[in-house]
Amino acid sequence: MDTRQLGTSDLHITRIGFGAWAIGGPDYAYGWGPQDDADSVAAIHRAVDAGINWIDTAAVYGLGRSERVVAQALKPLGSSRRPYVFTKCSLVWDAQGAISHSLKAASVRKELEDSLRRLETDVIDLYQVHWSKPWGLQEPAPDIEEGWSTLAALQKQGKVRHIAVSNFDVAEMERLRPIAPVTSLQPPYSMLRRGIESEILPYCLANDIGVIVYSPMAAGILSGAMTRERAEALPANDWRSKNPDYQEPRLSKNLALVEELRTIGGRHGVPPGAVAIAWTLRQPAVTGAIVGFRSPRQVEGLLGAAGLTLAAEEIDVIDRLTAK
Repeated sequence: MDTRQLGTSDLHITRIGFGAWAIGGPDYAYGWGPQDDADSVAAIHRAVDAGINWIDTAAVYGLGRSERVVAQALKPLGSSRRPYVFTKCSLVWDAQGAISHSLKAASVRKELEDSLRRLETDVIDLYQVHWSKPWGLQEPAPDIEEGWSTLAALQKQGKVRHIAVSNFDVAEMERLRPIAPVTSLQPPYSMLRRGIESEILPYCLANDIGVIVYSPMAAGILSGAMTRERAEALPANDWRSKNPDYQEPRLSKNLALVEELRTIGGRHGVPPGAVAIAWTLRQPAVTGAIVGFRSPRQVEGLLGAAGLTLAAEEIDVIDRLTAK
């Protein structure tokens, strides 16, 4: 599988990576419903066998469960087959599972040590600040410079190889760059969420900042596997049950878009989800896309996205259908 250099780092990553959000299970505010750990491990092994060379997780996914499952999956792999492991800090939780935000130095250091322990490793390949803003607030946290300075110090100590951010805007990245270079940005990007195109992607391209996009299938609604019946039957412990993209009036429009993606995918021998992923990879600034896999079968269905190039007329059709 082809690779691209992530920013100016020495990491060369495959065009799609294994997203480990959903394998955190249902037992926290942003869970994806029930998940079998054996399926998760098997999915990781299938992805690695297929050549995918990076896994993106976070401490908060399943309140530590995702990182533990990743460690379980990687344990039997030899060093030559071990993928890069990316994880994140800034979202912390208490004994009752209530999630809050902190980029204070002591909190970041504790988060890293906890992640190293759960992942059963001595170093993180890419350590990212998960959010610049506490959830529900418009202004960035006052301690983002403190948090970034702490990540830079941890990098110098050899506990993380590269440091990066997620869900940051241009102004926030500009605040960090005098302290230490930003290796990469992880923003949401899909046909249904195109806000990064006008300013953020050009900025990253101009400043050699890698971009690994998340939710390229818009949390699964563009996968081709989601039906109206499934969407309406999502359990309460699956955060998508509250996502407007899974509710009317958006649901009907989104499912109609999927049928157009199915037509395009049929010409290339791939499912709609692979078209949605390839559409994000068409952007020169995008280094790779994070794809959430919950079973080996899902891996098989979406591998084709990595090598799919959409024709200009196919992109035009998608642009017309998703225009605001």
